[in-house]
Amino acid sequence: MKKILIIEDESAIADLMSYSLKREGYIVKSIDNGKEGIEITESFKPNLIILDLMLPDISGFDVCRNITQRLNIPIVMITAKCDITDKVLGLELGADDYITKPFDMREVLVRIRSIFRRIDLIQQSVKNNDLDYITIGKDIKIYKDERVVMKGRDKLEFTPKEFDLLIFLAENKGRVFSRSQLLDKVWGFEYLGDTRTVDIHIQRIRKKLDEFKGNSIIETVFGVGYKLNN
Repeated sequence: MKKILIIEDESAIADLMSYSLKREGYIVKSIDNGKEGIEITESFKPNLIILDLMLPDISGFDVCRNITQRLNIPIVMITAKCDITDKVLGLELGADDYITKPFDMREVLVRIRSIFRRIDLIQQSVKNNDLDYITIGKDIKIYKDERVVMKGRDKLEFTPKEFDLLIFLAENKGRVFSRSQLLDKVWGFEYLGDTRTVDIHIQRIRKKLDEFKGNSIIETVFGVGYKLNN
């Protein structure tokens, strides 16, 4: 049974989400402020976090930044704003998805199932692969079971979605994928975001992999999409 942490200060919305998620079989805990939400992630150990952007004590952006820097937990951000800047910032900080208020709870459930399905598929593919790690570039190793990326002796920090995207490209070295194909393969066909999400994640992965200047491991194929070079 997967555990979901809700960080939302509007009691009506929190109660609705909690009730609906429990009916789906999830173990749910609801917190109404950011600081307590950060603290409880260590003890509750959620498999996914639903995070409101506007909280009474600290910004949801700060909560997202704090959690993604320490823990490998998917985050769905809830925002009342339609400004694309807020959505992009949330994704840049490590959120896996976002939903704009007002929302239909059925949409929330679909997005959550899509995230868990994607993680399960990746874990299953890992089990079916005899290799302990994938090597890319000169000195980068991806340890799939541990979901760890090493550059030499240095551990690189990746959000869950960044790691999933990197794994997919690494397992398909040399193949070119369009942004739409990557959304379908990594985010899931039910994802309702646009292709700029892929560009944002590719940029962040490049910054982490290409610590030393040179040719990028992930190549942009103009007019098509991206591929990971050997």
